[in-house]
Amino acid sequence: MTLLSDVAPDTADLLAVDDELTDTDRDIRDTVRSFAHTELAPYITEWFDAGGMPRELVKRMGELGLLGMHLEGYGCAGTTATAYGVACRELEAIDSGLRSFVSTQGSLAMYAIHRWGSDEQKQRWLPLMAAGDAVGCFGLTEPDAGSDPSAMRTAARRDGTDWVLDGSKMWITNGPLADVAVIWAQTDAGQGARGIRGFVVPTDTPGFRAQEVRGKLSLRASATAELVFDSLRLPADAMLPGAVGLGGPLSCLSEARYGIVWGVVGAARSCFGTALSYAHHRTQFGRSIAGFQLTQQKLAGMAVALTQASLLAGRLGRLKDAGALRPAQISVGKLANVRTALDIARTARTILGGSGITQDYPVFRHMVNLETVLTYEGTEEMHALAIGKELTGMSAFR
Repeated sequence: MTLLSDVAPDTADLLAVDDELTDTDRDIRDTVRSFAHTELAPYITEWFDAGGMPRELVKRMGELGLLGMHLEGYGCAGTTATAYGVACRELEAIDSGLRSFVSTQGSLAMYAIHRWGSDEQKQRWLPLMAAGDAVGCFGLTEPDAGSDPSAMRTAARRDGTDWVLDGSKMWITNGPLADVAVIWAQTDAGQGARGIRGFVVPTDTPGFRAQEVRGKLSLRASATAELVFDSLRLPADAMLPGAVGLGGPLSCLSEARYGIVWGVVGAARSCFGTALSYAHHRTQFGRSIAGFQLTQQKLAGMAVALTQASLLAGRLGRLKDAGALRPAQISVGKLANVRTALDIARTARTILGGSGITQDYPVFRHMVNLETVLTYEGTEEMHALAIGKELTGMSAFR
């Protein structure tokens, strides 16, 4: 029997970090937390086993204002960045795949259109996506171009006034569900565009194919696809007019990485709370294992690390709300908090013993999910190099 309900989330907040939230942010936290525990938690194991969440859940998320919630206008909620972070935390406390859906929808696909799109593109897609009536995905990564997106092979060439796309993208979250895809491609200089440009692509366009990735052992509640473009023809106005070069997609990645900084705190909190509850219930040698020194050492270490991760997320939230958050600072948060969450998940698993590898408890599911979160939106290595460049002024990427 899962013991999540035995430990309140606030038990893990040793320094009362959430007291720094505004009343509005706290109300959003409580709303998302209630939704997560009543409408998501009872079914997440089923969705993980099935390899995806039900499509109707998207509409429910839209009704709650979770999709593109930190964006202004076009039906978006227009919350603070901190409130968005808190929502990501409460969703990922249930499963990283659920937070990944919201991140991809709002911080990648919607943000790209909101930040770089034309008025027509914004009016057509953003209200539908905010309401959960349309699902978006974001096509940047390729089989041979992950950490180095400048090496992408997907190409867009001019044919009259149209654009014709050929190529493929890999590991695309929401790909099997998407109604619209933001696709990044190399373009020929001198043909009205230079270098990498973004395109808004309805997925029912001839020449567009999404092949679901099967056999995943991690992030199974999140649908993932390979996207293939075979002479996919688009009108001229499909291009995102404001995005030129890698700055466009990288700005979107920064938005998504920010949500991860908060989200993984939720996964870590779930693991810690489960381990604490289990330690109280589990007896060995005639007493609760919560009373043994080595167990308390593990619990104390997890609680301190969780507190540090919460403080880091909160600091980045305040910087983002002030318009002062830099990409290197997001790299600090992504690198540190994902690493911390994984350490907490692995330590929690040891407290649960053999029970920790079953789906009776969420710990192992969180742990395998976090292995994916460690890799996507920038690997540990790439974020370390981004921080190194910030410190030294010298790039070590090449």
